[in-house]
Amino acid sequence: MPGTTFDRTPRLLGRGTWPEARRIASILRKETVGGALLLAAALAALVWANSPWAQAYEDLRAFKVGPAVLHLDLDLATWAADGLLAIFFFVAGLELKREFVAGDLRDVRRAAVPVAAAFGGVAVPALVYLTMAGGAGDGAARGWAIPTATDIAFALAVLAVVGRCLPAALRTFLLTLAVVDDLIAIVIIAVFYTTHLSVPPLLGACVPLAVFALLVRRRVRSWWLLLPLAFATWALVHASGVHATVAGVLLALTVPVLRSERAGYPEAGPGPAEHFEHRFRPISAGLAVPLFAFFAAGVSVGGLDGLAKTLTDPVALGVAAGLLAGKPIGILAATWGVARFTRATLDEGLAWIDMAGLAVLAGIGFTVSLLIGELAFGAGSDTDATVKVAVLTGSLGAALAATVILRLRARTYRRIHQAETADTDHDGIPDLYQPPRP
Repeated sequence: MPGTTFDRTPRLLGRGTWPEARRIASILRKETVGGALLLAAALAALVWANSPWAQAYEDLRAFKVGPAVLHLDLDLATWAADGLLAIFFFVAGLELKREFVAGDLRDVRRAAVPVAAAFGGVAVPALVYLTMAGGAGDGAARGWAIPTATDIAFALAVLAVVGRCLPAALRTFLLTLAVVDDLIAIVIIAVFYTTHLSVPPLLGACVPLAVFALLVRRRVRSWWLLLPLAFATWALVHASGVHATVAGVLLALTVPVLRSERAGYPEAGPGPAEHFEHRFRPISAGLAVPLFAFFAAGVSVGGLDGLAKTLTDPVALGVAAGLLAGKPIGILAATWGVARFTRATLDEGLAWIDMAGLAVLAGIGFTVSLLIGELAFGAGSDTDATVKVAVLTGSLGAALAATVILRLRARTYRRIHQAETADTDHDGIPDLYQPPRP
């Protein structure tokens, strides 16, 4: 319109498109429930592992099941880490592909902020860990990647409880950051925590993977065909020495995102990626991740004296400091850098204290942090037990600190909303425009 100017300045933590906001809202609801189940499973494991019946918990973890002829006679703890988490990474891979092909992250300007924040949130915690524990000896430096991952289910569960009045942009940004964070974690696991590599099984995995890709591209949804192919791919990747969860990502990346999805037209019907995500996200959030937490989080802390002794270990200090300090510093520094050296600004109605609360919340590292701890030091080792205590302590500290910040901000937004409502009622003019919320 004549005389009208439009603000084209890129916004940090912007609302995003409406189809994307609606899709993310659906994801948030599932992940929030999954976070509550995750927390319950972890607490149950901790209580059992520190009870008089702790040996029964260890016996359950060590119980072996599976075909020995295929070298898959694994204990339940290994099945949880290598098998169930493959479902988690399959869903993460689907979300990753949808974000970069059909989501708002296909726009370079929108993608720059969460991508930069995710890399900052990986690099700084790793440096903090190496500074505090890198010289401790006994291979302590191998744990550098433990404090780099954000547990999206746990973080969203906390945000759902304390941030009901917070802007939707914060939830969207947290989920987007976690998607990129998962991608970095996948690469780290595949590159740095593959101790031995057997090429024939890895090449063999390409055959069922290619057939799986061909079928899903032809929109075949017969589970009796797809599941055996997926299992064969997983088993061969497991036999190759590459961590089996990588198979879940490879399978997800073969699932196509349709052009109708890319255009954001829900009436065109769900495509293959959306169909698989709809089927497997509840299994991942409601079953796979809580069961992994149950088998991974159970560690005997030895009372207050034992806990204090454990937390003075350099590895524990490095992990806890990486989560509590390194993660928020890295995310804030990277986000500020994007704002400082580009034309991007915070979205209207947000402040940097909101970003600080979100960055602290991202310090909740659980699922992938525990997995990397097992890969770095060996499941069941003394150092692995130390890592578990540190991850739980650091994540709890991050959750509490974020709760304080975000609760205060939620009260501020509530007062602003009440004041705006009062002004509208006083003027007698209803506010007919309601911006879409996820």
